[in-house]
Amino acid sequence: MLLYSIASQKRLFSSGHILRIWKNSNKGIPGVSQREFHSLYDHRVPNRSVQHILSGSHKKFSPSFQNLITKRTNFSFAGPKKLDEILKLDMIKGKDKTEVSDIWMTYHENKENVFGSILSAKDGEEVLKRAHQCPFFIQPIFRGEGYFNLVCEFQKPSHFFLAYLEDYQMDPSRAQPLITFSIFPDLSDKLGINLVRCDIINKGIGDIEGFKAVESILNMYKNDKEFERIRIFNEEPQSFDFDDYVAIQNQRWKDEK
Repeated sequence: MLLYSIASQKRLFSSGHILRIWKNSNKGIPGVSQREFHSLYDHRVPNRSVQHILSGSHKKFSPSFQNLITKRTNFSFAGPKKLDEILKLDMIKGKDKTEVSDIWMTYHENKENVFGSILSAKDGEEVLKRAHQCPFFIQPIFRGEGYFNLVCEFQKPSHFFLAYLEDYQMDPSRAQPLITFSIFPDLSDKLGINLVRCDIINKGIGDIEGFKAVESILNMYKNDKEFERIRIFNEEPQSFDFDDYVAIQNQRWKDEK
């Protein structure tokens, strides 16, 4: 896990869209021991264009970012893949949207490392359609004065995986997910809702951190203006403003405390 300092207000991307990483090695990070903290850093200061965020390559990118992201990982999915693995559908026959939503949220509210959420049918359909179109994005996790990045990857038909970005850079096929979540559209036509299930499968991520990360990703995909950032990241990576994105996410992270 690589922790980046956010103390500097300098642009992470120069006019040439070069990502520079500053380390804040004199400040502790909550939940990370001093020994572990210092072992987290690659003490080089790499220069990486945004196309290289997923590959971690320092070489000229070729032939295209789109070709890179087609070489998808084979993440093993830790959470349930089908709604009927969680909810006995025959038990909710005759129940309305409000009743099913209450059952779903109540079922998850006292579970550790698991939470549920609800999307409208329209929002769920939009998120999945856009995720098919643009399957990758970056989600920072903020701790103290620093942060580290997770890469989010969508896999059909309705599953999302989040893993440490640097693990993904080293070997996408072996990167292990920290968080998985799924959107279940089974009740979309009948009740007008999509049920969302998230599993936090690595203790390196807290429940609140996982919740914030998943809610952030869902909001980014369903909001027209926010989705434009995801589209640019996938389709026009040279134009992606990482500095601006992290600054906005950091402020939202603080506001949601």
